[in-house]
Amino acid sequence: VEFLYCDLASMKSIRQFVQQFRAKNCPLHVLVNNAGVMLVPERKTEDGFEEHFGLNYLGHFLLTNLLLDTLKQSGTHSHNARIITVSSATHYVGKLHLNDLQSRCSYSPHGAYAQSKLALVLFTYRLQHLLTANGSHVTANVVDPGVVNTELYKHVFWIVKVVIWMTAWLFFKTPEEGASTTIYAAVSPEVEGAGGCYLYNEERTKSADAGYDEELQRRLWTESCKMVGISDVANRLP
Repeated sequence: VEFLYCDLASMKSIRQFVQQFRAKNCPLHVLVNNAGVMLVPERKTEDGFEEHFGLNYLGHFLLTNLLLDTLKQSGTHSHNARIITVSSATHYVGKLHLNDLQSRCSYSPHGAYAQSKLALVLFTYRLQHLLTANGSHVTANVVDPGVVNTELYKHVFWIVKVVIWMTAWLFFKTPEEGASTTIYAAVSPEVEGAGGCYLYNEERTKSADAGYDEELQRRLWTESCKMVGISDVANRLP
């Protein structure tokens, strides 16, 4: 195991990480996008993005796009490279505000978090569409880990923390249990060659209806490319 530092809240750090990784000339068979914050007070990343949207979504969007060429070179017909992005059931209540992705007009920690998780679903489906159109041996799937007992809940109200502390053993998954579907998506032969899936408890299930809106997927992708300063891979398809 080798550790390379990467701050998903910093576009500069992401680019430096990718540069360091590429210098090793290593293949990349599995990319898991798993960083996240939840219900943080209104604040911005060093690049000026609202933190939920900037870290949970844009950081992974940029990282994945910068590593796409390596992933494509690493995948084969019999063993596709895999991209796994961790979303949340919260995406079911999320709304994507294309005219206010930074939640500047009216900030709600719950709304901003849910929007970032819906954006990850839209991103995954659009990414799979582009990969398929390009004939790439890479699949992209999105995972719902369930309710997991981690430090992700440190920004909830104190009374909620008390309830979590008292009931976590009964209702929450352990981190190991929460990771099971991500691991399944990363290595299971059952999902070899299958992309554009929403996985929960190691099974394919239906995501929110908004996630399947192809026009919304396309518009979010185009806007995201502009925000992180990269060219749209859709424009380079044959």
